[in-house]
Amino acid sequence: MRPAFWLKRSRLWKSVNSRARVAVLASGAGTNLQALIDRSQMKSSRVEVVRVLTNRPDAGALSRAETSGIPGNLLPGSSRDEQDAALAESLDECGADLVVLAGYLRLVPLSIVREYAGRIVNIHPALLPAFGGAGMYGRHVHEAVLRQGVRVTGATVHFVDAEYDEGPIILQWPVPVLDGDTPERLAARVLAVEQRLLPEAVEAVAAGQVTLEPDGTCRWQRPGAQLNTFNLSRES
Repeated sequence: MRPAFWLKRSRLWKSVNSRARVAVLASGAGTNLQALIDRSQMKSSRVEVVRVLTNRPDAGALSRAETSGIPGNLLPGSSRDEQDAALAESLDECGADLVVLAGYLRLVPLSIVREYAGRIVNIHPALLPAFGGAGMYGRHVHEAVLRQGVRVTGATVHFVDAEYDEGPIILQWPVPVLDGDTPERLAARVLAVEQRLLPEAVEAVAAGQVTLEPDGTCRWQRPGAQLNTFNLSRES
């Protein structure tokens, strides 16, 4: 990507004993945030959630942050530019090594994407590149899956780039679409996978097991490692 990318990324793995400082961006209930918090509290975790940021005052993510003793902030400002500037300032102030989008319903500014290249990831409730892009989030995704009549959907964790849901894929896991599924029933099964997939992917990035290469590709340090990163039943 850019020379600055390699200099900034190097501090993430400055010590095999250090924990990556993670800032989480969320706009909704914060269920995936909670899964990441729960994982970070394990002794084996390589991450520490140090800040939760949201663009919505009613986001449940703020309550989850407060309950867990993690600073949570509503991005101030009356305009998009003001909130984007506040986001950049907050990430810098908390010393974030990694940025995780867990249901954040805004396109991250290009300046932040560049600043955190290889250190910013997103979770999406479908098997990208299918059912991704602007406007494809939450219930909209599951309605589209059912409308198209596909038999398999799932969840994807990917590095973030300048476009919605188009960055290099880190991990994916399938979820079957069952006869009689409603958007709510399908969403619940996909969410159960998201809550296990996201922490595993973030841990892998924090540990340097997976990296974003200069050519824009995602590379696991051991071939096939992503297939054995976690144990999920395909009956999810």
